[in-house]
Amino acid sequence: MTTTFDPHAITTAASARGLTKTYGTGPAAVHALDGIDVDLAPGRFTAIMGPSGSGKSTLMHCLAGLDRPSAGTVSVAGVDLRELNDDQLTRFRRDKLGFVFQAFNLLPMLTARQNILLPHELAGRSARRRPRPGTPAEIDATVKAQVDEVVEILGLTDRLDHRPSELSGGQQQRVAIARALATDAAIVFADEPTGNLDSTSSAEVLSYLRRSVRELGHTVVMVTHELDAAAYADDVVVLADGRVRTHLSAPDADELVRALGVTR
Repeated sequence: MTTTFDPHAITTAASARGLTKTYGTGPAAVHALDGIDVDLAPGRFTAIMGPSGSGKSTLMHCLAGLDRPSAGTVSVAGVDLRELNDDQLTRFRRDKLGFVFQAFNLLPMLTARQNILLPHELAGRSARRRPRPGTPAEIDATVKAQVDEVVEILGLTDRLDHRPSELSGGQQQRVAIARALATDAAIVFADEPTGNLDSTSSAEVLSYLRRSVRELGHTVVMVTHELDAAAYADDVVVLADGRVRTHLSAPDADELVRALGVTR
């Protein structure tokens, strides 16, 4: 049984109020987002759905600080993104957010292990520089334990020394997910993460995303147009014409079909 999502019953991982995004001006202006109010729950797997042009990718980009809204507010992990200048926003994305895209975006010259550890290096989080209490050896052990846990959950232990060209598409996407999860990310944003995968690999990747939420306590927000992908999520936000049509908790396939106004 689905229930209407109550945004006031929980502490939010991310929220938007009056969120508007307009591209262009005058008669040619396109209103990608039209005054959206939404709250996303921490420690849950949320899917954002809607027909082409509904604004789902634009919403994710604004929530993730990849695009500035035309109006309204966005708060992520208790931080009002309006208060951050470009440099601060870049650091916030680097330190607090994880990203998984349709294209795996792995560096081909690096092994899977090196790709996973790359955010730590870019953020200055090596054993001697990471801003955590403790000795370098203690910090290094903490990072290693964090990465090892994610790698085990994602089933990558025996693939860490392989380069992307030596991995299947599903394995490459799992490395990309591990890279996003093996940090202190408050939220991991996934934009059509199974778009380049076959059905078997897609199911595998989605299952691992769900496990990362349930077993590691991560918060995942995924944009998808696929009903089968959304079925893995705890909550589903359905957009239409730049507005939230409905926000559902644990909907079944029939309820999603009705919310989207499509036929299977």
